[in-house]
Parts: sequence; C-alpha cells; structure tokens
Amino acid sequence: MKIVPVILSGGVGSRLWPLSREHFPKQCLPLTDKEYSLLQQTMLRTLALDVAAPIVVCNEDHRFLIAQQLHSIGVKKSTILLEPNGRNTVSAIALYTCSDKDAFNNVLLGYVM
Repeated sequence: MKIVPVILSGGVGSRLWPLSREHFPKQCLPLTDKEYSLLQQTMLRTLALDVAAPIVVCNEDHRFLIAQQLHSIGVKKSTILLEPNGRNTVSAIALYTCSDKDAFNNVLLGYVM
C-alpha cells in the first residue's frame, strides 16, 4: 500500500493582510523561513518521505502561483487539483477523493494541512 500525500493549499489571503492578499495567499509566503514559502516547506518535508507523488489542492485563482512555487524547488511530479470555489477543508478533501475513484485500489490517503 502506498501513501498519497494530499496538500491542502486553500485560502484567500485575508487573515494576514497586508502580507497575504487575494492573489498571493499566506501559503505562498516565506513566513517561517527566509528562503521557502509555507507551501514549499510542506512539499519539501513530503518529498523526504517514501510516498507517492504529492497532490496539491488549491483555488483555481492560485494555480499558476502554486505551479511556479513547486517548480522553483524542483518538483516535477506533482498533480494540482483545482477547487472551482474555495469552500473549506472537507470540500477540498472530497474533491480529491472524487477526482479519481480508480486510483484508490491499495492506496492510503494522507492529508497534510
């Protein structure tokens, strides 16, 4: 059984204004590290594990920013699932769970928030 890391990268950037904004949310900011954003730190921790390629669930408005951040740390094998509307954690998990029902044979889902 392989673990598929699912990284939830949602939010609209309203809580840490003016640092984070609608088009540049907190997960894309280097808040706790001078070099890497919160998303990049999470992805690097995930890549250090013996798991399947990570999946990132994010808002459709952030897709290019998320892809750029992953690319800048050398992540080549990652899937980005887009939420059409940001709702909450449960809907993001449901989006992934429903995205590929055939992929759930012998798979253990691990959510990183």
